Amino acid sequence: MSAKPINSILFVCLGNICRSPLAEGVVRAVLSEREWGGDMLLDSAATSGWEVGSPPDPRSIAVAVRHGIDISRQRARKVTPEDFHRFDLILGMDRSNVRDLKALAPAAMHDRVHLFLEFAKGNARDVPDPYYDGAEAFASVYRMIREASEALATRLEARASLPDSGQASSTM
Repeated sequence: MSAKPINSILFVCLGNICRSPLAEGVVRAVLSEREWGGDMLLDSAATSGWEVGSPPDPRSIAVAVRHGIDISRQRARKVTPEDFHRFDLILGMDRSNVRDLKALAPAAMHDRVHLFLEFAKGNARDVPDPYYDGAEAFASVYRMIREASEALATRLEARASLPDSGQASSTM
């Protein structure tokens, strides 16, 4: 990937009701707290169509609210072919999401698809799906996403300060 600034990020999980809406909301909050990235396009989507039109899971909404973040107006949607052209960066919450995204993406767009924790922190771990678990699993996922979002914001800020030379960057 070149050092071109990233102006749009899509967060993706299986249903777009637990992890990806939380990631969208947390990254938006982190960028706002840093007074940076005001023109950054952030969105979230699903690899499946099961929950299209649904609000985030009440447990995701609750954990976000506890940290001063409102994700209640988000609605689940499925990834579209246009997303691969619209977003500079597409971050899957787990390896299965990344596999599904790469299967959908045009070959020329594969370099836009990454595992969220790996891209943000260099940690090749999945953000586990808390859907079948209780409130503590959602709290744990929130903490993982918050930590990764801070790292992602730092990385985006560093990348934005680089001249756009068109050359491959060792920072990405």
